[in-house]
Amino acid sequence: MSDVQHGLTVDALAPTRPTATQRGLRWRPPLSAAVIAALAFVVLLCIAVAAPQSISFYDPLRGNFLQSLQPPSAAHWFGTDRLGRDVLSRVVYGARYSLLIGVSAMLISVAGGVVLGVFAGLRNRFVDEAISRVFDVLSAFPSVLLALLVVVFLGASMVNVAIAIGLSGIPKFGRVVRARARLVREADYVTHAFIYGRTRASVFVRHLLPNVLTAVPVIATLDIGTAILAVSALSFLGLGPQPPTPEWGVMLAESRDVLRVAWWPSVFPGLALTATVIAFTLIGRALQAHFERRAR
Repeated sequence: MSDVQHGLTVDALAPTRPTATQRGLRWRPPLSAAVIAALAFVVLLCIAVAAPQSISFYDPLRGNFLQSLQPPSAAHWFGTDRLGRDVLSRVVYGARYSLLIGVSAMLISVAGGVVLGVFAGLRNRFVDEAISRVFDVLSAFPSVLLALLVVVFLGASMVNVAIAIGLSGIPKFGRVVRARARLVREADYVTHAFIYGRTRASVFVRHLLPNVLTAVPVIATLDIGTAILAVSALSFLGLGPQPPTPEWGVMLAESRDVLRVAWWPSVFPGLALTATVIAFTLIGRALQAHFERRAR
């Protein structure tokens, strides 16, 4: 008996294909070449932090005055500085200082911003106003200037630089978390959780906190580049790691006196710093676009 006699057609028996709308809901744009390159560069930075000797074979602190200010060559790909130290080695080892201080500063900003933002968004109006005024005071100063003031009072060291830059970044996280907390606490699912007998701690951990922190990873990724740039700025001014530490800001400060006769001791640390900031910015923007698509 034919398919038509059964009331079926060949088209009816064929597997159904998703409509254009359904395909659009499942489709996700692929990562751009720029984001892939940024991820690859960040992986390279992580290798430089964990195992710098696998990328460069020279001692970043040992110099040779007979090889002072040698231009880039097969023996020294990035040339040598005025003390005869290999610039590539110092750039590679410098990633450890710049990245670790920058990430530490970001974590301090996240911790302070989340705690103050949650208190401001969930507590009474008096607490909200007090914490908001603290954010206003911290935001009144440019981040580098505020970090500079903190370092002047605490002293120049890597720990104090991380604390100073972390304090200057608290308002950007705190304001976002405060706004999210005020929005989430009025949501229906939070009200229903209390109606069904959930405790305050359970509602806070399972419903409030995860939804409040949704925007934090994006801002944190973007903040790493800003923190690393601030670390280098303070080091350039002599308020961060001190010579002969192979930190990018220190390298820029040491090489400015020979910039007219040798460009490579300044250019390569500057390129490393610029590429790092751009890489984290691109990754942060990609994360931001991803969360916005999920929200829609």
